[in-house]
This record gives sequence, structure tokens and C-alpha cells, in this order.
Amino acid sequence: MGEQATRAVTVSVLVPVLDEERHLREAVADMLRQNLDEPVEFLFLDGGSRDRSRGILEQIASEDPRVRVLDNPARRTPQALNLGLAAARGTYVARMDAHTHYPVDYLSQGVARLRRGDVVSVSGPQLAVGDGSWSRRVALALSTPLGTGAARFRRPALEEQDIASGFTGLWRRDVLVAAGGWDEAWRNDQDSELAARLRKQGGRIVCLPAMAATYRPRDSLSALFAQYRRYGWYRVKTSHRHPETLRLSQLLPPALVLAVPLAAGGPRWSVRTARAALAAYTAVLMGTATTRVRDVGVREAAALPPVYGVMHAAYGLGFLSACLRLGPPVRAVSALLRTCGPGGG
Repeated sequence: MGEQATRAVTVSVLVPVLDEERHLREAVADMLRQNLDEPVEFLFLDGGSRDRSRGILEQIASEDPRVRVLDNPARRTPQALNLGLAAARGTYVARMDAHTHYPVDYLSQGVARLRRGDVVSVSGPQLAVGDGSWSRRVALALSTPLGTGAARFRRPALEEQDIASGFTGLWRRDVLVAAGGWDEAWRNDQDSELAARLRKQGGRIVCLPAMAATYRPRDSLSALFAQYRRYGWYRVKTSHRHPETLRLSQLLPPALVLAVPLAAGGPRWSVRTARAALAAYTAVLMGTATTRVRDVGVREAAALPPVYGVMHAAYGLGFLSACLRLGPPVRAVSALLRTCGPGGG
């Protein structure tokens, strides 16, 4: 153990864990099969799992000296990542998720790209693959622009592309330390907030097709609703700090939510406009579902509108509740309107 603790490490892999028993062994096995021919350590940050996750990790650690299990008393992701960063000994740091499967050359591809220079962060596309009834339907929704919005990293890619923020990924450890790590006030959207800071310092973030990772979406509409409500809430929080990160597609869900009460009453012009917007939205949902019937069948395609509806309504409600609590992101909206307006490109 002493030799392992003092040996030079190329990559430290940080993996927050909380109640991941169902898929943990399979996910960890994928991680340990990484083919990087250089020393790697895997730091699993357990947030007090109440299932068998901790026992599974400790058993794996007893069998593989590359694995360490650390406590995350705060039970939240950014705290876990910062604890891992403080304990990491690698020149490079990778973040991996316990419910995600990574290609065996994920680390080698990422390290090679960072060593080439001119980038501060590298990751791959985030591709949804369902393993339950609703999980499959959510994955189907996330295979369309209506489900992914402007997030380019959520779609397959054919070549390297610059992105605003990525899914997990790799960085140089000294870059993360100099940036202050992950902001612990961001329970969600912490990768996007970190990416915004790195870009403001002149950093470039890229997505490599060969690093595509698959993950399992939520397997119930209630869990999906809670997830997307958090996404909407933290989008406002991030937009306050980094106004340039707001995208037009992120304003559409709250606009749709506001259209519902407006369609029920109010000035005549607002009623007509709101009803027209909701009718157009419904037509888009139905049209998208219809185009998928041939590929997935009527039953699965018919489930798409409620999935989209939950995603967009939850995001919109989260966004609006954050506006009430934190104030609307006025600077972000103004910057976006300037960009979209005449002469704004």
C-alpha cells in the first residue's frame, strides 16, 4: 500500500457515488478496463450510500490497488469532486459517473488530446441508452433536437467540435486547482459553471466523437420531472453569474409554462398568442412522435409527447421558481437578445 500511495500517477479518476447499487459493479468494471498504459487511480467518493454501494466499492478496492474509497459527508456532487481533487495525485483529472459506461480508450483519448495542447477540457458525446420502460422512452426523446435543445454534446458527432460545456471529461489537475475546483454552491450544473469560468480565462473546451459515453436516463416520469426542475433552477443561477451561457432554447420551456395561464384568460391579444403558441407546441410534439412510429412502433412513439411535456414543463417551472427566488437573469436575457437581434450574428 505504501508503494502504491507514493507511485507517480498519470490520471486520477473521480467518481461521486450515492446509492448506485443497481449498476455499480458493471460500471466500475468498465472503468477499470481503461486501456491507458500509464498509472491510473480511481477515487470513489461515497456520499453515505444507504444501499450496498459502499460494500461493493470496498470489496473492489480490496482486490484492485488502483481503487480508493473516500467519504463525502456533504452527500453532494461538487463537494465530492473537490474532495477527490484534493486527494488526487494525477497530472490529469477525469470525472466519471457511476451510472455511465465509457469506451475503453476514454482516458487514453482524453490524455492524448490534452497533451496536444490548445484545450483545457476534453470529453465525448453524452448518449442516452434506456434499460427500463420509461428510461427507453426518455432515451428516445433525447435522441431528437426537441429533447436535447442546444446541447451539442448530447448528440453523436463525426469530428471534434468546440462546445460551451461537456459531459464529465478530463482536465489537467493544475488547471482545476488554479480555477478553484467546482463551486459547491452549484448542486447541479456545476460542470457548466466550471466550464464558463475556464472559457472566460481563454480556455477551449472540445468534444471528441471517440469518447462518446452512454448513460441510463431516469426510469419514471416523476424522477424525470424532479431532474429537469433542478436543471431549470440552476440554469437561472448559472445565468446570473455567467450571462453569456444563456441560450434561446433555454427560454422556451418557461415561456410555454407562462402560456398556459395566459391562454386561459387575460387581454385578448395575449390569449390568442398563448393559445397559438400552445397549439404550435402540441403540433410539434405530435409531429415528432409520428416520425418515430416506423422506427419504434406506435406504443413507444405515443409515449414521446408526455416525456417531452414533463421535461419542458419541469424545466420551465424550475426556471420560473428560480426567477422568483433569485430574480430573473436580466443581463443574460439582454445579452442574448443583442446576439439574436439585427446585426448580432
